[in-house]
Amino acid sequence: MERQRRIGIAKVAGIVAALAAFAVFPLVFTNPATTTIAVFTLLFMACATAWNAFSGYTGYIALGHAAFFGTGAYVFAITTQHMTNVGSSLFALVPVSGLAAMVVAVPFGLVALRTRRHTFVVITIAIFFIFQLLAFNLGITDGSSGIQVPTPSWDSTTFNNPFYYVSLGIVVFATVLSWGLRRSVLGLQLLAIRDDEDRARGLGVPAGRAKLIAFAISALPVGMAGAVYAFFLGQIFPQFAFNPLFDLSIALMSLFGGIGTLAGP
Repeated sequence: MERQRRIGIAKVAGIVAALAAFAVFPLVFTNPATTTIAVFTLLFMACATAWNAFSGYTGYIALGHAAFFGTGAYVFAITTQHMTNVGSSLFALVPVSGLAAMVVAVPFGLVALRTRRHTFVVITIAIFFIFQLLAFNLGITDGSSGIQVPTPSWDSTTFNNPFYYVSLGIVVFATVLSWGLRRSVLGLQLLAIRDDEDRARGLGVPAGRAKLIAFAISALPVGMAGAVYAFFLGQIFPQFAFNPLFDLSIALMSLFGGIGTLAGP
């Protein structure tokens, strides 16, 4: 019991130390190039953690989460492109963009999750490319011309800092979401599906519903990250919002860090 208590205290201390290090990072390393890399790093951390909350817990390797990233980016860009008073208040649209990606994930999941394992991978890739083609051809997205997002008139020396802290908030949110999911009844159902889906179904696990809920939940932080990405760059194009390398990147990050774990991604 004493040993477990010490381990618990050490874990809490480690989390506090990590959060403190992340919090002071842009105050210590003020070079814009460094903080730019830090923003992109945090966005990928959030997306890899969200991806792992589905693929790591179910064993279903999804290669279509770029559809949610692009959806979040385009929802944010389309909503804000004609705005003139640009400030930190626009970050309020980041959760809205994430919810839009979550809504999109439901019909996406209803189609893709009717299949198993390797077929599921192929279906997610195919649906992702459909999203990319729509972004190139729909009038609302301005096709290959892209959409310009208004640039906030912040101090140039600390311009990256608001994006950094919002991205850090998404990482914390995605991590807490993944932790809560793993410790919930739904998380136990997902782990049972990963171990043996047919056996889990035989024991009464509603596998289809559990997978769909986890799939939609994993889309939320990814859509939020896409919105921050669009706001940070100030413009968005189909080939970058819906980028197949994005899916490979977050999958490899989780695999190398430790798929199915909390800290790995």
